[in-house]
Amino acid sequence: MIKELNISDKLLKTIGLTVLFLGVMLFAYTQSYKAVLLPLGFIYLLLLLINWKIAYFLFLFTIPISIDYQITGSLSTSLPDEPLMWMFMFMYPFIFLQDPKILGRRDWWKDPIVTVIALQFIWLVVAVVFSKELTLSLKFLAAKIWFLIAFFVLPYYVFREKKDFRRAFLLFLIPLVITMVIIMLRHAARGFEFRRVEHAIGNLYYNHVDYSAVISIFFPLLLVAIPMSRSMRNPFVNVILLGLIAFFIPAIYLTFARAAVVAVIFAVCVAIAIRIRLANLIMPFFVVFIAVVIMVMAKDNRYINFRPNYEKTYMHKNFSEHIMATFRGEDMSSMERLYRWIAAMRMSAEEPVKGWGPNAFYYYYKPYAVSSFKTYVSRNTEKSTTHNYFLYMLVEQGWPAMLLYAALIAVAFAQAQKTYHRFKDSFYRYCTLGAAMMLGAAFINNFFSELLETHKVGSLFYISLALLVVLRKLSMDMERKEKEEVAVATPQ
Repeated sequence: MIKELNISDKLLKTIGLTVLFLGVMLFAYTQSYKAVLLPLGFIYLLLLLINWKIAYFLFLFTIPISIDYQITGSLSTSLPDEPLMWMFMFMYPFIFLQDPKILGRRDWWKDPIVTVIALQFIWLVVAVVFSKELTLSLKFLAAKIWFLIAFFVLPYYVFREKKDFRRAFLLFLIPLVITMVIIMLRHAARGFEFRRVEHAIGNLYYNHVDYSAVISIFFPLLLVAIPMSRSMRNPFVNVILLGLIAFFIPAIYLTFARAAVVAVIFAVCVAIAIRIRLANLIMPFFVVFIAVVIMVMAKDNRYINFRPNYEKTYMHKNFSEHIMATFRGEDMSSMERLYRWIAAMRMSAEEPVKGWGPNAFYYYYKPYAVSSFKTYVSRNTEKSTTHNYFLYMLVEQGWPAMLLYAALIAVAFAQAQKTYHRFKDSFYRYCTLGAAMMLGAAFINNFFSELLETHKVGSLFYISLALLVVLRKLSMDMERKEKEEVAVATPQ
């Protein structure tokens, strides 16, 4: 690509030495190691111009080790992955122009997942236009654009061969395990105490919910990696994978996040449903179950009977107490969720179609909450939202957005099932299963939170969808090729 831009070697060296000199001078003046970012950023930019695909794989490597950085009191970003998302967003028009046919073919636009995500984006624009907090909603829209380009569109260009799937797996796994080891060592030094897991996590993840979600979403890939590694006939690889599974299981438990444990179980159920051709029933069953629960709770305001005892609702000393308190209605986080869920449903009654606008929930929900569900943490100093992605869509973008999100998950599971059974290649079958299990784990984690807008969980969610799109095309291409070969071999 450099040759296409007519950048000579001499000019490139001149620019490189200039950037290096400026970086040294900046470090000498500021005495800050952040000055090193200037030459590193320049090197990465060059790589982006020379071979953007390698740059993309390095970008995947940075996601698990990226940390939140507060730029100002009201503005923050995650470094280094979010600036890299911006780079790819601005780079994408040039990538597209290199080969417009890649996204111009019918098989991309006719893909059901692409269709639903396109409809989601169109409705997001509508919700932003009518938002009650326009500036915040525009920020949400901008972030969604670079998320979709980086994690949903570009993987369609990147994942072309088996080695691409293997490389991406390793490049995400290695830094993820490094962060897990650091956290486990810190947590061990604190006696693996329930209430000190946040201190162990530090700034590596936003909180224990974010951490638990990431490792529980990635974990299914290890499960499918075991049968995929058989073709390598290397027992050492199997030992490493089994060791990683043995490491991940206690790590997930020690996050003390109930949603992460349920997510892993649900991911396994998704895999079983796909293999026995029942994946189409997952979302209808789930939606009917939730609808029945809501109707039962709403009848005669029965939900009021589940209001917490303010004096008995508190944080607990260990995970077993935490679980038992959940069933007794004495767990603070569970009761706080109900507090916000009720507020969200009551808010949606006023703006059922276009919603209140992305990022608007926090500024309007408290007058709609039921005070009898209030807990010690209802002050909400961290400005978090509904703690349920369905309600998050409902209250901020209206019924169309919530229904489209439900449709996206249902369509993705159905597509994964068709793709899995269409493949004869076992490698790609397990890739399909792994992507569907990742999506299932992400779905459960986001049923109890709204993590899709965070860089680590959001990346895994959209990449899993992108992989299902890629795999669908691969399976159809292989099936078409097999039919052509049979037709040629069959005598007339």
